Amino acid sequence: MQAVAIAAIIGCIGNEVVAQFRMKVGKEIGSAALIADGYHARVDGFTSLAVLIGVVGIWLGYPIIDPLIGILITISILKIVLDSSKLVFTRLLDGVEPEVIDKVKNITESVEGVCEVTDLRVRWIGHRLHAEINASVSPSLSVGEGHEIANAIREKLLENFSYLSGTTIHVDPLTASGECCHCGPENPEILQGKHKQVLNACSQ
Repeated sequence: MQAVAIAAIIGCIGNEVVAQFRMKVGKEIGSAALIADGYHARVDGFTSLAVLIGVVGIWLGYPIIDPLIGILITISILKIVLDSSKLVFTRLLDGVEPEVIDKVKNITESVEGVCEVTDLRVRWIGHRLHAEINASVSPSLSVGEGHEIANAIREKLLENFSYLSGTTIHVDPLTASGECCHCGPENPEILQGKHKQVLNACSQ
């Protein structure tokens, strides 16, 4: 009994340490497979602990605990499989987690000179992230100043995302911001209203 308890506790702690390491590295390098492997190690740790609980239950005269623990382990494994499958399947479709998109948007808008991010597209290419950004700036800036802002955005994103492979940054003047201004004619009154709203937001 004592040997089983020691082995179960060591197995639980060891697997959790491995799980934390794999998931940490997986997030740093953008590897969905390594994160899923971390989940796998975690459920192995929970299984070790569940076995200990089952053994203790039998030793105390409650054999029913053993099959109940087996059912609990099965449910845990199914949940890990479901979570890992969603993560990997989303990555296969080049999908990006919403929190990553929000982080890219917030970092871009924090760069001095950027008034608004009008369009943002982020996708995975293997283990690397690629971002396409439309950033609005004051129309009074020169081409050179707009270029410097684009470089500042790129550098700040690279500082925060070690797995960022590249960025396509389109700098728009506030008077013609967003892809809607590059896709054909639009009602001038609607455009004028949009520009006033953006200008007011930038001035605030």
